[in-house]
Amino acid sequence: MFDRGLHRKRLDRAARDYPAADFLHRRAVEDVAERLAPIRRTFPLAACLSARAGAFAEALAAEAPGQVGKLIEADLSHRMLGGRGGPRLVADEERLPFAEASLDLIVSILGLHWTNDVVGALIQARRALKPDGLFIGAFLGGVTLTELRQSLVAAESEILGGAGSRVSPFADAADAAGLLQRAGFVQPVADIDTVSVTYAHPLKLLADLRRMGETSVLAERHPKPLTRALLARTFELYAERFGGADGRIPATFEIVTLTGWAPAGGSQAPP
Repeated sequence: MFDRGLHRKRLDRAARDYPAADFLHRRAVEDVAERLAPIRRTFPLAACLSARAGAFAEALAAEAPGQVGKLIEADLSHRMLGGRGGPRLVADEERLPFAEASLDLIVSILGLHWTNDVVGALIQARRALKPDGLFIGAFLGGVTLTELRQSLVAAESEILGGAGSRVSPFADAADAAGLLQRAGFVQPVADIDTVSVTYAHPLKLLADLRRMGETSVLAERHPKPLTRALLARTFELYAERFGGADGRIPATFEIVTLTGWAPAGGSQAPP
């Protein structure tokens, strides 16, 4: 479904300006760090997948200092990992390079929704964890960009006589905990954080998506080009249907956070 090579290029392109639009990533890492803080154990060796500009390490220092020993920052984009020290690794979440039962903690920050096989990626993470190891993963859920999707579909139906796929699909939050169960994790928990952001114009939203590296990388491209007329009509419908009294338009993002433990023998409980 997704062109991973194109996704890497989009992330490489976004790396320079990423800090200007990393509010979703920072919100997700702060939430993950807050979840770790009350757990009464330390994690000697951890990996952060989709580490981007390093916000998780910063959040750990603020929310859970000393709880993680060595943190390996991994990302599909080598450019995202530049400019800082510490263990860093270019890695694809679809092909994790970690040895079996080698890590105490794995976190994945807003990267899973770009994998072609989410359950397969979760299985790899579970295998890389030691018994009773912890996995926490945040990804964008199905409500994400609902306003843009609806406006684009309406514009295409009006101008082209039908709608196709231009915005990448996101997983249904209702099925999130089931993904962990299918991957072999125990005590799976799924939580949803709905974030609403307002913009002066839809173009500002598109600019942020580009800076995030979150623009569509569908392997099968739409057969008809996204023309200026189609884009202009999309923006008109966006403002008409969702615009506020102040003239700004909202954009909804749904962050789904999964928490699960690698089983320890026959035990179903974390330590």
